[in-house]
Amino acid sequence: MKKYLIALVVICGNFSVFATESTDDILMKLNLALQNKAHYVYLKEERISNFKKIKSEHLTPEQEYNYNKTLFAEYQKFNSDSAILYVKKNLKIANQLQNDELLNLAQIQLVNLYSSSGKYREAEAILKGIDKRKLSTTLLSDYYVAYREFFEHYAANSYDVKYIQQIRKYRDSLLGVLDPNTLSFKINKIQQGISQKKYDSAQKELLNLLKGIKQDNPQYAMITYLLGDIFEHTKQLELRKKYFALSATADIQNANKDNASLQELALVFYEIGNVDMAYKLTQSAIEDAIYCNVQFRTLLMSEVYSIINTVYLEKEAKRKTELQLYLLCISLLSVFLIAAVIYVYKQMKKVSRIRGELYETSQKLAELNHDITETNLQLQERNGQLSESNHIKEEYIAHFFSLCSTYINKLENYRLILNKKATAKQFEEISKILRSTTLVDTELEELYKNFDIIFLNLYPTFVKDFNELLIKDEQIILKQGELLNTELRIFALIRLGITDSVKIAAFLRYSLSTIYNYRTRARNKAAVSRNDFEEMVMKIGIIALKM
Repeated sequence: MKKYLIALVVICGNFSVFATESTDDILMKLNLALQNKAHYVYLKEERISNFKKIKSEHLTPEQEYNYNKTLFAEYQKFNSDSAILYVKKNLKIANQLQNDELLNLAQIQLVNLYSSSGKYREAEAILKGIDKRKLSTTLLSDYYVAYREFFEHYAANSYDVKYIQQIRKYRDSLLGVLDPNTLSFKINKIQQGISQKKYDSAQKELLNLLKGIKQDNPQYAMITYLLGDIFEHTKQLELRKKYFALSATADIQNANKDNASLQELALVFYEIGNVDMAYKLTQSAIEDAIYCNVQFRTLLMSEVYSIINTVYLEKEAKRKTELQLYLLCISLLSVFLIAAVIYVYKQMKKVSRIRGELYETSQKLAELNHDITETNLQLQERNGQLSESNHIKEEYIAHFFSLCSTYINKLENYRLILNKKATAKQFEEISKILRSTTLVDTELEELYKNFDIIFLNLYPTFVKDFNELLIKDEQIILKQGELLNTELRIFALIRLGITDSVKIAAFLRYSLSTIYNYRTRARNKAAVSRNDFEEMVMKIGIIALKM
């Protein structure tokens, strides 16, 4: 409950800035307030209930008088019957105390309640029985307010120009006794200006007052109401709607059941053709008037309600006719829909049968597709192998012719050197050259270098991919300037399809056991399955080659 109260205080504290909001935003807040109307009433009743709980059993008559006066203030604009109850209690206390000040205050308060609830004769009798010459300044102002409101309420029941004159008379008298610095004086002065059609000055003064007042102040609703009244006289419909909506929202949030803003706002919406909203506001205003037992408000609303209700009922009758037409259309559409459902059901049975046949056919096609897919995969693999082989052959044939040409030239040079030495009879030099292995070693080194270059040209990522097949700590790190080492050349030949250790040994000029040891050691270092190691070596570079 504390959270609700805090939220309400925050809303109220910030409401003074609403005057700068758009009319749509203000109306949205009004609709929200209407939806939560019962909640605001609950908060009001809870506050009154909590106050009643603090009453002590040992109050002096003066204290009980003030206690009743507080409850009167709470009920005055909320429930006039309850307010009358507490004022009557104060009349008894004042008579017991023989205190004229307290008696006159209670009588004036009772006049306000009687005149608003339609007891005009009783209210007038009390007013005539009060000697205003004996009233204090404060009570005198309350006396003039009571008389002014008496004629305002009576004018609603029986309109006559003389009642309007009496209202002006007692307002003028009230201004004569009020402190010019009080808000009550300023509002009554502005009302006097409005009655004299001084709309511009009244509007300016009201807007200045609105800047410094909060929504929880009872006068907030009055100020915004008077602004709406000015804009009604000056034919400014949008501003009229805006300020009556602000006033109505404040009254709802303060649980003020004696209000005029909802009625005026209902008329605005009726004028612009929004009958639904006009009816909604009228209903709310009548509920408030009945709840508070404010007779003059009920009389005012009855005239408006009869007009709006008639239009609303005509609109509802039109909606009912349209609804009946829509129901007829829906019924016809339902018949067509049922027929369509039956037709679709039959078609679905046919489709289901055909789908079954298609399913069987699709199963057979799936099997055929599976066989074709497997065959295609095998063909792709074979094509890949052929493509790779062709590529290798093309590369090696080109390098083969280049190497052959190079070796022919080297042999020719070698022959010329030997021939030259033989002609010069340098047999010792010839014998020395023939005994030397330098030439063979140089050529082998050149051969392996060429092999490395050609192979890495075909499989540029071979070293990296091969190392990925090994345990991290066992990966091969080449020396500076090396393209491949012996171990890598062995598996390079295997990658080229030369898996026979004898052929590998012959090419690399190593013993068969050495080649076998290299292959065994590599399998032992493999990060993958030993049995799959060489098969995975055979797959290195396929993707790169295809690209």
